[in-house]
Amino acid sequence: MVATIMSVRLTRAELEQFNGATLPDLLGDSVRLLFVGINPGLLTAAVSAHFARKGNRFWPALYQGGVLPRLVDASAGMRADDLAMVNEMGIGITNLVDGASARADELTREQLRAGAKRLVETVRRVQPRVVAMLGVTSYREAFERKTAVTGRQDHDLGGAELWVLPNPSGLNAHETLDSLAAAYRRAAIAAGIEVGPPP
Repeated sequence: MVATIMSVRLTRAELEQFNGATLPDLLGDSVRLLFVGINPGLLTAAVSAHFARKGNRFWPALYQGGVLPRLVDASAGMRADDLAMVNEMGIGITNLVDGASARADELTREQLRAGAKRLVETVRRVQPRVVAMLGVTSYREAFERKTAVTGRQDHDLGGAELWVLPNPSGLNAHETLDSLAAAYRRAAIAAGIEVGPPP
């Protein structure tokens, strides 16, 4: 199904068919830095690639921060060479909540808190050096840390160093590509990833 839809523009009705759909985690053999999105968007679920929407700044921020040597375009799915590069770099991606939705603010408190428990189990199994949660508001709700701020946290998560970083969604107007790139670069360095100079 993915191969069919990648060549056409999806209508709102077609995208809605992916409401609640899940997306496999991107976990290579040796994850050092595990990024945690809030939940998949509908387009992300449709093309089965994390952070696939063109307006999302996740992949551009990793490139701008020198974390990845080239820009990934996941809007039509992950290319095999991009997937291999991400795995080789030791970067993994999961979501706090599995089910896709049009907007993260559609998620309930119960979904976020259940996702927090599942995330701890994932982290214990994968054993990354650093977990980077993307979105302070969702983190506060999911982990009942009402006063949390972005940056490195004073506690770990499942044995991994925990960072709460800004959400890369285009809806997050408080952040620029440069500020996202700097934040993601700091987490990558903490995870022991060899970063290059910004382009």
